[in-house]
Amino acid sequence: MNAHLVAGSADAGAGPGAAHLDSESHALIAGRVVGRSLPAPFYVEQSWFERDVEQIFSTRWLFAAAEAEIPDPGDYVTINFGRRSVIITRDDGNVVRAHHNVCRHRGARLITAQRGSTGTIVCAYHSWTYDMDGRLRFADAQAPGFDKKCFSLRPVAVRTIAGLVFICLADDPPTDIDEVAGIVEPYLAPHHLATAKVAKQTDLLENGNWKLAMENNRECYHCDGHPELLNVFFPTWGYSDADAIPDRLRPVTDRYRAATADMVDVWQRLGLPYVRIAQLDSRPTGFHIEREAMDLAGESFTLDGSAACTRPLSDDLPDRRLGRLSMHLQPNMWLHITSDHAVLFSVIPVAPDRTLVRTTWLVHADAVEGVDYRLDRLTGVWEITNNQDADLVALAHRGIADPAYRPGPYGPSEFQVEAFVNWYITTLRSNLGIAPPVSSMPEPV
Repeated sequence: MNAHLVAGSADAGAGPGAAHLDSESHALIAGRVVGRSLPAPFYVEQSWFERDVEQIFSTRWLFAAAEAEIPDPGDYVTINFGRRSVIITRDDGNVVRAHHNVCRHRGARLITAQRGSTGTIVCAYHSWTYDMDGRLRFADAQAPGFDKKCFSLRPVAVRTIAGLVFICLADDPPTDIDEVAGIVEPYLAPHHLATAKVAKQTDLLENGNWKLAMENNRECYHCDGHPELLNVFFPTWGYSDADAIPDRLRPVTDRYRAATADMVDVWQRLGLPYVRIAQLDSRPTGFHIEREAMDLAGESFTLDGSAACTRPLSDDLPDRRLGRLSMHLQPNMWLHITSDHAVLFSVIPVAPDRTLVRTTWLVHADAVEGVDYRLDRLTGVWEITNNQDADLVALAHRGIADPAYRPGPYGPSEFQVEAFVNWYITTLRSNLGIAPPVSSMPEPV
């Protein structure tokens, strides 16, 4: 299953945690049982949190921001996890850059704000000054022969894909990002995310491990806990035709199939790719992308499914009923795009039991709040859903921390949870040089 991912191990190399892997951790990684949730230490122990930062978040491509967050030269955002901080800027040539947020003089943190705009980056300690492309412009009172060109900010690999900004901290980032971009750009590009604007961004601190936040997103088995979202989001998500659909979902299944048939006609007429492509655990940069129908009016994430913004997100797609384009990318993002807006989610680990979930809503650059959209209507469903998910993640973390916890089985509709966990474990095995077990038969509870 994971030949591509294992073959890609040379892209990331063994991280600093490899030399300090204790026998118990080695055994947990090597012996993970397919189809079962992870043992408790993966979620609750500080050593595993630090390992995740070094072996997952420091070696793989991460979703960091939307280009709409840095629309003009001089704009910047920062992303922080563990001890690491990265500045993402748009330089004077309109190029998106990323650099480590560390002064090249004596290491002071350069920018402490989450976002802003500036002509130069000035260290508050000794006033070393950098251009937005990272070049050192000014360093006072240095010895003769000091060469500013040798002290530019340390760059971070950055890649923009159809208006989305991805970074990788590894010296040799996974090279499959080019292939992934070639697959997903035709889906994303028609929505013109690069020229959109930010309507709102929220940060929600969840009281649970980052993997639980991701796992929660990867299934709809729990979606009865989201009554507002289920007005428009079909709870059949995750069930294939081969799976036994629960009796309670049969009426909505018929409605989903009818809505999908209607949407296929629309997508084909507009030339929009829509077929599901799922490569979540078969490559270093695991992803999933597809278009799906929505319930009721089928236009947007509102209580009645009608558009929240009267100005379409893309001038090229004036149809209000487009369903939703959804994309997942390992290890830290998902998104949904409708005819009137996009909503982007990123997950940032803070501590073993705390995770930052950042949600960003994008609308057309010319859409006017109070005229084309009401902010509460645009964001309401997902803000409610995010809070509900935060409660569920906290419940899961508290239960997993209980000594009575034992890993349980995933059901058929939780196939993306299994794919996420499989990607995670295979990445650790690849980076740390751990061979998978010969057999992964489930063990008795």
